[in-house]
Amino acid sequence: KTSIRMMAYSFTAPDIMKALVAAKKRGVDVKIVIDERGNTGRASIAAMNYIANSGIPLRTDSNFPIQHDKVIIVDNVTVETGSFNFTKAAETKNSENAVVIWNMPKLAESFLEHWQDRWNQGRDYRSSY
Repeated sequence: KTSIRMMAYSFTAPDIMKALVAAKKRGVDVKIVIDERGNTGRASIAAMNYIANSGIPLRTDSNFPIQHDKVIIVDNVTVETGSFNFTKAAETKNSENAVVIWNMPKLAESFLEHWQDRWNQGRDYRSSY
């Protein structure tokens, strides 16, 4: 309804990108921070450009060997986390897990603090087209 904060390692699934852009168009405050080194391929660059060109603030983080977080925080109260990379392979081929924890503001606050730290360390991504 009001905010989505995402941390991702791999970032290529078109349906997830479209859902984030649709949320932005509904007035949801969406911000994303992703691993820099894990998103250098064509599909990742296309997804990153799509997000950036849609007006969603996107940062890349290279301060760790791998920023391996896979988290979505919604409205400061709900957390989705697990092994699930935001990719088509995760959706259709891999053995993955994800858990959604609803209406747990204290837990969400802890994840938001972690997200904010990664966001602060990240660099703004600028579309290449």
